Amino acid sequence: MSKSPVSTTSAPSQTVSASEQKRLQMADIARLAGVSTSTVSRALNKSPLINEETRNRIEQLAKSLNYSINVGAQNLRLKQNRTVAVVVPFDSTSRQHLSDPFFLSILGSIADALTAKGFDMLLTRVDAEELDAAAQLFDTGRAIGVILIGQWRHHDQLNQMAARRVPIVVWGAQIPQQLYVTVGSDNVAGGFLATEHLLRNQRRRIAFFGDTQLPEVADRFQGYQKALQQYQIPFDPDLVLPAVFTEEGGRAAVAELLARDLRFDALFACSDLLAMTAINSFRERGFVTPHDVAVVGYDDIELARYFHPPLSTIRQPLVAAGEALVSTVLAMAEGQVLPPVLLSTELVARQSSAI
Repeated sequence: MSKSPVSTTSAPSQTVSASEQKRLQMADIARLAGVSTSTVSRALNKSPLINEETRNRIEQLAKSLNYSINVGAQNLRLKQNRTVAVVVPFDSTSRQHLSDPFFLSILGSIADALTAKGFDMLLTRVDAEELDAAAQLFDTGRAIGVILIGQWRHHDQLNQMAARRVPIVVWGAQIPQQLYVTVGSDNVAGGFLATEHLLRNQRRRIAFFGDTQLPEVADRFQGYQKALQQYQIPFDPDLVLPAVFTEEGGRAAVAELLARDLRFDALFACSDLLAMTAINSFRERGFVTPHDVAVVGYDDIELARYFHPPLSTIRQPLVAAGEALVSTVLAMAEGQVLPPVLLSTELVARQSSAI
């Protein structure tokens, strides 16, 4: 039995309220479990009056019927819980750390936005292969909603959480058949701006560093290809390197690019960390930026302007991102249905890309 509206047989025009629908679902669970509805209610609310065996049986039945008590929303209405969970997935392959400058920047903007609205932030990590574990923070009432930083590779798990009405908002890209709400920047436009800037500076052999299996990076790659096509520059797949967002990833991508013994005069790296690591790696091998290889990064982290040479990059509006993520998750916790939010990106040109 799903959470869709329940019709009655007494009259075609009769509708059922949300509270009545809940009671009908609870009655189904009680009937299947062989207990009273009051026992079901106590069990789902973790009452110590219900023994563990009975509670586990009822919880499993409730899960199979796609039924959940919205503890977070109840607490929000009662002003008992003012905590929002912020989840940063941990990818065992890339081992991207919380110390990553982008993570620190967006976490700071979210924390500021929550504080301004009088809410607390619960920061945690989950395995990137099990993103649905983030829903437990809401299901158990520890948080009224969840902000997830990044879609990673499990779009399906995010859709499942949205289908059972977990108030979750994801920092990421808009994807076809998406049920969950995203807040993100225009990555296609960002990829185009970065590549076009290099092309306008007379660069023609532009390498690309980034993991295109990630939705945001796939959009940046689409922008990269779009710019090449618009300027009638042939696309060379050998210039595309699948780099992860770590220093090790940047160094490995540079080593692989040089091992391919290709001609190149520019690089579009899909994060500032990748870009800065690449510049250092090129320097160690005798390449001078921007004379030998012009470089554009992505994000405009605080360190970008102080790097040597100062890094050209695509700026994501992280202050606006934090505010949008927070306002969206709070509205969803109150039952509102919202569309995705797409924020603009802009090119910040510095010395790393032009002589």
